Amino acid sequence: MSYDENQPSARPRRVGRGNLTIAIAALVPTALAGWLVWRAMSGPEDNEPPKVLPLPSRQTAGKPGPAPSPSPPVSSPAATSAPSPSTSPSKGNVSGPLAGKVVVVDPGHNPGNFRHTSEINELVDIGTNRKECDTTGTATNDGYTEAEFTFDVSQRLRALLEKQGATVKFTHANDRPFGPCVDERARIGNKAGAAAVVSVHADGSAVGNRGFHVILPALVKGGAADTAKIVGPSRDLGERIAGKFVRATGSAPSNYVGGGTGLDVRKDLGGLNLSTVPKVFIECGNMRDPKDAALLKSSSWRQKAAQGIADGIGSYLLR
Repeated sequence: MSYDENQPSARPRRVGRGNLTIAIAALVPTALAGWLVWRAMSGPEDNEPPKVLPLPSRQTAGKPGPAPSPSPPVSSPAATSAPSPSTSPSKGNVSGPLAGKVVVVDPGHNPGNFRHTSEINELVDIGTNRKECDTTGTATNDGYTEAEFTFDVSQRLRALLEKQGATVKFTHANDRPFGPCVDERARIGNKAGAAAVVSVHADGSAVGNRGFHVILPALVKGGAADTAKIVGPSRDLGERIAGKFVRATGSAPSNYVGGGTGLDVRKDLGGLNLSTVPKVFIECGNMRDPKDAALLKSSSWRQKAAQGIADGIGSYLLR
């Protein structure tokens, strides 16, 4: 995903080699971050949110931009073939623990965006300003696209939630030429009256930047954007997903966004600004780092990722 506010090519700062004093000082926050991960994985109650550090509001995440003009996506051997789900709400197991709960899953980007750059570059109103309808997303160095990854994980997530009785709706089912635009994605969740919305993504940052992070809505008000009612619930949702994601995948929180918490607050994303229901984004890993890319291309790891997200959603809905 590439949505940098006011900085078309903002990049995260790379951590260089410091002297011994700096290295020793760095052990303190590292140890604390490790304790937080341990707490997230071994909390006393399954529905207790993980303990995380207070997070300062920051407005840009680590993604500098999409991969360099990849060709229109071709089905990758890494992907699992599965029927394209309808965007209409599914009917979950009526006797499951999540029966009666509506969850909207938003697969980030669309594989057709590569062929419709003029359309996705059209500006839409996100309340506080105007931004592009959508982007192409990023890709691994060997061409496995973010859109392909997000749709695969989203299908797995849907199946897991349905088994627990949730009614699941997609924002798109790869059945349209491009989009939907970010404002429409928000409206879909709002119209569904979703108890939770999760937008699935993967990052496109520098080599060496690894791990996942969950993006939370900032407190914004302007035009059609007013997140006052969803900031608190969205943080609760995001914290629970972060903790369960660690447990399910074994992946560490991002080493370049969020200060080791795995959480990031942003005010420049239309999908969050325009939401009236609890919503978060999850960047499951960095597609431009070879080690993270190997995980993202693994079918078994994608199943773990979907499980972690599903567990976090379930913990939030059953709190």
